[in-house]
Amino acid sequence: MSRSTQWIHFAQNPAAAPLQLSPNPPPQKNPGSGCALKKNKKKSLRLYATGYGKQPAGTPRAPGCPAPPPRAPPRWYWEDGGGEGDGRPSQARSRPAAAPSPPSPSRRARPRPLKGGSPAPPPSFCRRSSAMAKEGAEKAEETEQMIEKEAPEGGGNGNGGGISGEGNSSGGGGGGSPKAGDAKEMRAVVLSAFGGLNKLRVSKKVMPEPQEGELKIRVKACGLNFIDLMVRQGNIDNPPKTPLIPGFECSGIVEALGDNVKGYEIGDRVMAFTNYNAWAEVVCTPVDFVYKIPDDISFSEAAAFPMNFVTAYMMLFEVANLRAGMSVLVHSAGGGVGQAIAQLCSTVPNVTVFGTASSFKHEAIKESVTYLFDRNMDYVQEVKKISADGVDIVLDCLCGENTGKGLSLLKPLGTYILYGSSNMVTGETKSFFSFAKSWWQVEKVNPIKLYEENKVMAGFSLLNLLFKQGRSSLVTKVMDNLIKLYNEKKIKPVIDSLWALEEVKEAMQRIHDRGNIGKLILDVEKSPTPLMANDSTETSEAAEEEEDHEGDNENKECIPFIQQ
Repeated sequence: MSRSTQWIHFAQNPAAAPLQLSPNPPPQKNPGSGCALKKNKKKSLRLYATGYGKQPAGTPRAPGCPAPPPRAPPRWYWEDGGGEGDGRPSQARSRPAAAPSPPSPSRRARPRPLKGGSPAPPPSFCRRSSAMAKEGAEKAEETEQMIEKEAPEGGGNGNGGGISGEGNSSGGGGGGSPKAGDAKEMRAVVLSAFGGLNKLRVSKKVMPEPQEGELKIRVKACGLNFIDLMVRQGNIDNPPKTPLIPGFECSGIVEALGDNVKGYEIGDRVMAFTNYNAWAEVVCTPVDFVYKIPDDISFSEAAAFPMNFVTAYMMLFEVANLRAGMSVLVHSAGGGVGQAIAQLCSTVPNVTVFGTASSFKHEAIKESVTYLFDRNMDYVQEVKKISADGVDIVLDCLCGENTGKGLSLLKPLGTYILYGSSNMVTGETKSFFSFAKSWWQVEKVNPIKLYEENKVMAGFSLLNLLFKQGRSSLVTKVMDNLIKLYNEKKIKPVIDSLWALEEVKEAMQRIHDRGNIGKLILDVEKSPTPLMANDSTETSEAAEEEEDHEGDNENKECIPFIQQ
């Protein structure tokens, strides 16, 4: 009941007639001398009294003055159903048929008890029941446990969102939450916020446990890809919330099995795709993304296998349909994917490989590529000098102005495949100018022109194929073919260098500078060099808190991208 409509009636004998609430009594028109009307402007309450207390018994009422209410036994209505043992009357506890609205929490709206009468009941909202108190205590205890888990020195379940930005637990495992103090911890690389290298640190996280259909893997090595740089900068579509554990591929030993997992045993050597969370000592991932590895392959080589070779194989054989006698142009021929493409092309007779790379890499990769060109030269004219008709397949991870050049080099019935946009990464943090420049330089593709020239333009994103489009069975078949080629000694991952988890900043800087020849690997068991360890290991609590507060605010609007 609002304060402006509260009416208080009391009988002639205050001790006999209790305080009663009426939602809307009849208005008092022209009250006589025997009826007292008072209005308390300060408290916004109109107090009506029948006024018989001051008249002698039997005195007739003044004209217009209403009759007093009939005498009735005291009736109190209690919100909490109390009464016995607390000084309040216990009779008639049931609510009336039409219960009034709850009183306002303001002190002004509370009815005042009559002098000498029973005390007015306190409003129900002023009392806290024992059930409410118990519930509040349980919530407080639960909150404290959550804070302990998320503490930088020993918290967090390490299960970031998926590649699509949805908090996907399948990518990082994380079964039931262990109780505080009972959870095992692990080392992991944590991205506290999108931005530069200073957003990366090695922290302690709660070790995940496998859910149904998942495997728990003790990680030995994990791969570093150019897509990881774009994730760090926030140059991805629908990024997950930070802090998160980066990484999409790893190798290790099966440590535990989730429910309904068949075909694997504890102790199996495996390599796996993960929907984030790979850069840690332990990771959980669905069994559909896990593959057994040969006994003679090292964990470092196995960690270089999934992203690079599956991407190369599917572009060449599933999308472009590579056959004998064809020609292929590949950009960044010295990188991990570029070397995988060159090796797979060598498995098909009479395939000519044109490659672009930085000049200092030419000596190291000249055996795997038929013709090499400097990345800064006009490679279009150089290719046409050798093959006037152009090439059958163009594999582009650069984007920007190279898109138009690649399309111009295609033969009739040729295929251009875009599988990355590394030209967008020019600085340590994301640059809208670089994105706009690359987007502006991309030739506007006219479907009619493709139709007239008999050319094919395609795109490929392995992570989207796995985690968003559900083609894990196709990837499994590809992986079986790749392992067969490895056993036949036809392909072998090229490792550029091994880095400790604490050296992740230096490893990322190397791939950012395009200084690698082959794959960069994070070796979980490797000890960092002293200088790098001091720069990349756990930061102070104040610094961590400051970075965590920055969080996703830096990248509320993220640039779309094509994954490499």
